[in-house]
Amino acid sequence: MALHLIKLCVGVESVEDLKSWLDERRRQVEDQGATFEQHHQTRMFPKRAPEILDGGSLYWVIKGQVQVRQAILKLRPVVDAQGIERCHIVLHPELVPTRWQPRRAFQGWRYLTSEDAPPDLDPGEADVMALPVTLRRQLADLGLL
Repeated sequence: MALHLIKLCVGVESVEDLKSWLDERRRQVEDQGATFEQHHQTRMFPKRAPEILDGGSLYWVIKGQVQVRQAILKLRPVVDAQGIERCHIVLHPELVPTRWQPRRAFQGWRYLTSEDAPPDLDPGEADVMALPVTLRRQLADLGLL
């Protein structure tokens, strides 16, 4: 069974905000004639990489709620400009909305088992994403989302 990662999405207000930021970053890279590859750089390389690469996703915590995930395609070791080893978590570009799940703040990333991961929104529930963010947050606070 796949193992997932969970990470805070700092500075982002909503899934739409994250999508907008990613679209802008993609445009900037492609305007320079390069191929866009979405990755997130972290300080630590996961020790349980084979389990993560067996269908794992990165679950994003936005404003205290897990709201969306992206499939993890690769875990790539890199060395930054200061010579420090890092990890690029290469992500599938599709943002998959999940049921909201509250999460306290934490540093870095954490492992997330499939049993503890929130389920994806069903196709019939996808209409919820059209609601204003404040209303979605209120529904989540009531346990309805």
